[in-house]
Amino acid sequence: MNKNNYYSTDYLELKKSPLTPPNYVFGIMWSILYTMMGISALLVFNKCKKPCFPLVFFMIHLFFNLIWTYLFINIKNKIVAFLDLLLILGLALYCLIEFRKYSVFASNLLVPYVLWLLFAGYLNLYIILNNSK
Repeated sequence: MNKNNYYSTDYLELKKSPLTPPNYVFGIMWSILYTMMGISALLVFNKCKKPCFPLVFFMIHLFFNLIWTYLFINIKNKIVAFLDLLLILGLALYCLIEFRKYSVFASNLLVPYVLWLLFAGYLNLYIILNNSK
């Protein structure tokens, strides 16, 4: 089953939180957040001595961020996706704290991302708790 079929059937049939935004909002938000994350990482990259461990953790966090969609959509394992999201959140918080040592602005750019991750965690958990099969 391709993603379009998933979105048109499985995902649309899930009981979602009343706070779930329309699907187009996710694309807009992630575009903004990834831009802010990229700028943040670039600011730290320019100030951090090599090896730069905060950026190593940032890259690891990006890997787990990218596989969330695969876990949630393709594998349809909402619980593992939620656990992945908790790991992403922990790593993002670590980066936010560590980035502050190099640039307060870079650290502040990650604040909306961390808030969005908290919201995404709520949405993911809501689906887990309200769609047992």
